[in-house]
Amino acid sequence: MNTSFKAAALAFTALTASYSQAAPAIKVFACEPEWAALTQELAGDLVTVYTATTAQQDPHQVQARPSLMAAVRNADLMVCTGAELEAGWLPVLLRQSGNPKVQQGQAGHFDAADFVRKLEVPTRLDRADGDVHAAGNPHIQTDPRNIATVAQALGKRLAEVDPAHASTYQSRLTDFNARWGQAMQRWNQAAAPLKGMPIVVQHKGFPYLENWLGLNQVAALEPKPGVEPSSAHLSGVLSQMKAQPAKVIIRGAYNDGRGSQWLSERTRIPVAVLPFTVGGSDRARDLFGLFDDTVDQLLKATK
Repeated sequence: MNTSFKAAALAFTALTASYSQAAPAIKVFACEPEWAALTQELAGDLVTVYTATTAQQDPHQVQARPSLMAAVRNADLMVCTGAELEAGWLPVLLRQSGNPKVQQGQAGHFDAADFVRKLEVPTRLDRADGDVHAAGNPHIQTDPRNIATVAQALGKRLAEVDPAHASTYQSRLTDFNARWGQAMQRWNQAAAPLKGMPIVVQHKGFPYLENWLGLNQVAALEPKPGVEPSSAHLSGVLSQMKAQPAKVIIRGAYNDGRGSQWLSERTRIPVAVLPFTVGGSDRARDLFGLFDDTVDQLLKATK
């Protein structure tokens, strides 16, 4: 072997080894931005994450597009909310993807809601009651305590799916836990004045936020979950506000703001537009920014 050929062979071997080390270990399909962000926190460059939805979309109503199908077909791990949040579109993707790794019951299928205590679990199931979920309200991501709980379970699942990098996942989880714990102390302290505050919500998407901060929901603009308010219903809420006034009207970034604006103009109650998930505002670029902005928006609305 001549010197130039040997040098080229060594260079190729080094390049191949470098690429192998840099290449992501697993491909992750995340149903919502909050779980994409959490996966990235816990796995870093070991994963590539495809996010199926954005903060400007209603996660209940998503089209099973070919691009989503392709992402599910190639995924090693699927990270979703569960609790029937994606019931209108995810089963189609799972059924048609032909990917056994991410089917229900497999290690490659992770539902975050399985690991937290659900609120608003219905005592009866009737479609006449609107978009009601049998397992309880699925919008668990608005309470940072739930994020911490899910992080523990997701860190273990990543190590199960990719045992070769288990120590890295554990190290990153430990680091995330430390930073998240410090941030939660900051949010709890800043949000203390909000405890007991009466609120109106656009959509019943904030029970976990209310439980965390001690907010008191006195009315909802949607007469039933997922049903847009009629003029008659809004008038009823307006009358209610005269007897039981609220301090702020809350809606998520993806919600239609016409109803909340209508009520705000007639009651002079401010509207707080909360990011709801990662990407829902300029500040909510990651999980930490999500709660920084959520707390700040609530505090600003009460001043």
